[in-house]
Amino acid sequence: MKNRIISNYLMREIASIFLLALSIFTLVLLMGRLVKLMEMVVANGVSPADVVRLIGYLLPSFLVLTIPMALLLAVLLAFGRLSADNEITVMKSSGLSLVALLPPVLVCSVVAGLMTLFVSLVAVPWGNTGFKQFTMELARKYSASAIQDRIFRDDLPGMVMYVEHYDEHSHQMQRVMIQDERDPSRPLTIFARNGIISSDEATGTMRILLRNGSIHIMDSKGGGYRVVAFGDYLLTIDMGKTGALVRTELDLGVGELLQIARNPQAPLPARNKALAELHSRFAFPAAALVFGLLALPLGISNRRSGKGAGFTASILVLLVYYVLLSFLRTVAEKGSLPPGLALWLPNLLFFAVGLGLFVLAVQERSVRDLVMPRRRGHR
Repeated sequence: MKNRIISNYLMREIASIFLLALSIFTLVLLMGRLVKLMEMVVANGVSPADVVRLIGYLLPSFLVLTIPMALLLAVLLAFGRLSADNEITVMKSSGLSLVALLPPVLVCSVVAGLMTLFVSLVAVPWGNTGFKQFTMELARKYSASAIQDRIFRDDLPGMVMYVEHYDEHSHQMQRVMIQDERDPSRPLTIFARNGIISSDEATGTMRILLRNGSIHIMDSKGGGYRVVAFGDYLLTIDMGKTGALVRTELDLGVGELLQIARNPQAPLPARNKALAELHSRFAFPAAALVFGLLALPLGISNRRSGKGAGFTASILVLLVYYVLLSFLRTVAEKGSLPPGLALWLPNLLFFAVGLGLFVLAVQERSVRDLVMPRRRGHR
């Protein structure tokens, strides 16, 4: 009964900090993307509902990182507070050892690991693919409203457009210049006094009706040059050809990654990337278990340093872990190390460190005792 009460108390303590840390870490990572998303709202007229949908697609790629990060900070701060308030000492005095405090930490770690596993295997490929598809839909939908005064627009397929003045409400353009290189052998430079632009969301096409202008034609094969004046000239641009959806290993499911990794006809770099991504899908969830074991002795050792030291320790651990993981993943993709070894090596190293620190904490010893052992009988 006593162990159950203490376990529930510890899990509530960890869970409350975990939810707060998860929100903060995710928001911090999202801030970098929010700036670009807000630019889409201001410059292209993208609706807030579409921005919220884009954020929903982005969240899984952040959560796969922030869930283990939040667990590490939650366990570290929870046990740091318990140690600073001498609650750990009281528990030991009542006959409980640190081994008895490990099960609630393992339960929280397993829950966080399962959450990360679901996000990694299911939500990340869905989010990455959905983000790319929806971005292409928005490019077609808001293609006509992405024009800005005196700014060269180069996101049109094979074209660059410059407009001196653009009316967002009537879509009227004044003093237009278009460089059309869709046919490399016959590039066109078009000047027009005014024009109007419109887009068809159903077909994904954009129409530009130019008035009172001239077309400068350069024949690269024959070397000829012609100028053709026009009253009205209609340009039709298929925005669906801005580029097909390119799926990388980050967008693929486990089955697709296995298919690439086991395909002997696939290039070796592609197989290495697929294997590295496949192992990372399981290594990130396992990191939650490793961080839980590592954070417990670190939190107890920070009893006099306060929450600031606990936060600093968690940031240092995360920094070392993810820098090491990124380095080893690059090495694995280049073929210098087997992807399985490279992606799991950080977990193995941090697990060994965490286990060693936990054993020392159970024995009420520190790393300093190993480096500088006490001499008995020495005054």
